[in-house]
Amino acid sequence: MSGVEVVTGSESQRAARLLAAEVNAMELFAEVERRGLIAAGRRDREVSDAIRDLAHDMFGVRNYWHKRIVRSGPNTLQPYRGNPPDRVIDADDIVFADFGPIFDGWEADFGRTFVLGDDPVKHRLNADLATIFAAGQTYFLDRPDITGDELFTHMLGLIADAGWELGITHTGHLLGEFPHERIDGDKVTYYITAGSDQPLRRTDSTGRACHWILELHLVDRERGFGGFYEQLLDLQHEPR
Repeated sequence: MSGVEVVTGSESQRAARLLAAEVNAMELFAEVERRGLIAAGRRDREVSDAIRDLAHDMFGVRNYWHKRIVRSGPNTLQPYRGNPPDRVIDADDIVFADFGPIFDGWEADFGRTFVLGDDPVKHRLNADLATIFAAGQTYFLDRPDITGDELFTHMLGLIADAGWELGITHTGHLLGEFPHERIDGDKVTYYITAGSDQPLRRTDSTGRACHWILELHLVDRERGFGGFYEQLLDLQHEPR
């Protein structure tokens, strides 16, 4: 798995295109919810294919910069690199989707969680994902020189305070142009994780500004489920 080369241009143009790609991803997931594509009786893979087809119909998307993920029930405990068996979604399931669609050559990396039924703990997890994301982004925005390690430590505190466990070894990564399936050696600086001691606000080897995804995979191992949430960390949409 590898990213695509981002179209060259000014930093402001690049940021605008990345934000536009994320808006498309938001619209895609909103349409997924409106159409009820995530529903009891459907299989994880069936839903993934339906979202893929919808992305093509809405935006002409043909390529993704990482594998498409839809996971339900106990499969939601599995990290990115896991490949759990396909399963039928139950009426009281929690489901998450993690997609990296490429819109006109620009990457988005977007994830959301959906709760079927009335389980209050699953609904609390889903609500906490957005709350913790917002708190982490605010912490980042208030600290110009923050490192990946510092933000990771703060995120762990937020997650623990809410009563959840982090299901992966990081809370985010650079957007695009590298395979983010593992952390090893110097690749630790590509992630928001322990030991990532470089400032997040920096330039890459080509002199372009680094842009980051904040990623949350929270789990309740005792109850056997998890939730997922991700989007851009350092670029923000203008209020409407």
